[in-house]
Amino acid sequence: MKFPRSYTLKELAELLDCDFEGPADHQVKGINEIHVVEPGDLVFVDHPKYYDKALNSAATTILINKNVTVPSGKGILISDDPFRDFNALTKKFNPFQSAASSIAPSAAIGENTVIQPNCFIGNNVSIGSNCRIHSNVSIYDNTIIGNNVIIHANTVLGADAFYYKKRPEGYDRLISGGKVIIADHVDIGAGCTIDRGVSGDTSIGKGTKIDNNVQVGHDTRIGENCLFASQVGIAGCVVIEDNVTLWGQVGITSGVTIGKGAVVSAQSGVSKSLPGGKTYAGTPADDIRRKYREMASIRILPEIIEKLDFPEQE
Repeated sequence: MKFPRSYTLKELAELLDCDFEGPADHQVKGINEIHVVEPGDLVFVDHPKYYDKALNSAATTILINKNVTVPSGKGILISDDPFRDFNALTKKFNPFQSAASSIAPSAAIGENTVIQPNCFIGNNVSIGSNCRIHSNVSIYDNTIIGNNVIIHANTVLGADAFYYKKRPEGYDRLISGGKVIIADHVDIGAGCTIDRGVSGDTSIGKGTKIDNNVQVGHDTRIGENCLFASQVGIAGCVVIEDNVTLWGQVGITSGVTIGKGAVVSAQSGVSKSLPGGKTYAGTPADDIRRKYREMASIRILPEIIEKLDFPEQE
């Protein structure tokens, strides 16, 4: 999420009422999560396990809860609660805007696009030409949809990320300030949910087709010409490359990559990154031929045990 202009380290320290280390005029262009940061971004870190990763990332400003040596070319904001202050920046630069109508006046809708009754189109939404949005679809603020896109009934684009910090008094939500981007010629089935990014974008590439009742988590990036069957569940921060097929009820954990051209069989559980060009099955998902050999071995285990002459236990 980019700021409307660059802010200095000193300006942000004053905004958050925290200390800073580094040049007072150090420039900060926006905020982002660790997996998508780039120079000019601010990232937050509040756990010692991830201090080095944040400090050595491409982010040039780190919001942290510890006094540390400032890496060359970077700035540090020292906060007693980086999670809270990251939320404060999101609320400051991307505040919630209530809607006064079912289609916001600021929404842009292209030629020959059909919006069926009872849809909600939020603030600053952009929808291209020749799209068909079926009834009861909700498209949250700042979503971008390309041309020739079909979205079926009861689908929701742009809901908040499922991202919480556990505190003694309960769960604290990390506020979502990103958006959803849908490229041209994408079809999305009925009852799907595609969450917006926390600070970046959740994106679906050109020509991808998604069946009914599919969940796509925050900041996930889906490539071109993918095919997802019903009840697929994809966690946040996943990268799915081009031409990937996910059959029904595949579940994918956060932060993994599925390579180009991979096929994952129904009801598989993906717990680690999978190289492209192969077919996978099972939980945890593995090469389908290896899985079939494992299943065959398990089926003959009772027969093997019966043939073994185990001594009777007293």
